[in-house]
Amino acid sequence: MALKKTLYSSDEEAVYDEAIIYKRGDHWQFRMWLAKEGKYARMSLKTRNRSTARDKAKLRYHELMAQQLQGKSYFSKSTREGVDEYLAQRQKDVEAGIIVKGRYSTIKTHLGHWLDFIGRDVKLKELDRNDCENYFHARTKTKRNIAISQTTVLNEQSTINAMMSWLHKCRETYIEEFDFKKLPRIDRGDEAKRRSSFTDEEIFDICEVLEKNLADAKKAIDEEGGLIKYVVGHYLLLSISSGLRRGEQLQLRWQDIEWMERNVGGKDQSLVKITVRGVTSKVRKTRTFAIRDQEYFDRLFKLLQPRYTKAHKDNPTALKFAQTLIFSADGHTPITVRSIDYHFNRVLEEAQVKNRDKRDLVPYSFRHYFITTKVNSGLGPLQVAEMCGTSAVQIDRTYYHTSEEKMVSNALSGYYYKDGLLIPT
Repeated sequence: MALKKTLYSSDEEAVYDEAIIYKRGDHWQFRMWLAKEGKYARMSLKTRNRSTARDKAKLRYHELMAQQLQGKSYFSKSTREGVDEYLAQRQKDVEAGIIVKGRYSTIKTHLGHWLDFIGRDVKLKELDRNDCENYFHARTKTKRNIAISQTTVLNEQSTINAMMSWLHKCRETYIEEFDFKKLPRIDRGDEAKRRSSFTDEEIFDICEVLEKNLADAKKAIDEEGGLIKYVVGHYLLLSISSGLRRGEQLQLRWQDIEWMERNVGGKDQSLVKITVRGVTSKVRKTRTFAIRDQEYFDRLFKLLQPRYTKAHKDNPTALKFAQTLIFSADGHTPITVRSIDYHFNRVLEEAQVKNRDKRDLVPYSFRHYFITTKVNSGLGPLQVAEMCGTSAVQIDRTYYHTSEEKMVSNALSGYYYKDGLLIPT
């Protein structure tokens, strides 16, 4: 349908007599009638310059004409619909065993942040490659002032572009990926690893704060937020003492743990044996290891088991308590990542952990601390790898040679102290 209009104002201009550019506010817009769809295609050209708008409009015109000749429709799904379709596809990957449930939850969280940034009703086919160039700035300047690490944002950007690639293959977008702004290279060296972990003194202070918060939460357990605070507090304490990945820990069920008593060196030791099921592990391999029993599991069990039993006493189809999730308020749904991050940041603030904004500290840093502690205790890379569900090569490359205690030990090997002096052996 050719434009019938022949007279244009100073802020209007025809494009090939079938489309028009016009100014709305300070920016130029594009409009073209699509006969097959019986609608106008409208879009912002995102420029204030008339000549640039003219060039962009001609490009849009040719793209739309080519799509019409190929039988493609212009009017597309929204970003929210695109995310829903992609998540449905990834859910099939979970069911097929291609990805674990924890990975799916992470993808869903990443794309939720993207929708908050880009908008839920934006048309997929109106997205440009540079629409997310300020994504990092927006994500790190949150309203709640919660610290977001560069690594977290980079992981989100990777997830977003993986979705865009899939949508492009499904012909739902014109672009295959976003051009995210290039960020400074993250120093993966030894000092960077230590900065993203904690010192023993900081862990001591953090545990003190957590115990105080847990005592307060237990007193207000039936008030709003009390139960979640109690469960999250134990989640953080067990992150420190077990070194579990977030997905592994959130999917732990009561049937995955077992209390044990062992006599070691003539002394009775209380231990907790933890089984990480292959379906919940990042490396898809079941592993079993033991940690010292510090009564964290026991306290949670004593509080949650009676509540769950009472809530489901008249429900014969309810899960047995042993089958319920450990870090959950109802046994079925794990605590949220947002709750974990919120309480983690509050605890670090109360514990007065210094230079938090420069150290890339996140809940996963407790895993770094756990591994570093095991390395410093004298365990070899293979022993640590078996506990943590990773490779000995990864432990050796990332942690073992970065230990300050190891460096001091290596430097002083072959010497002994006598009268305050170092004497070669």
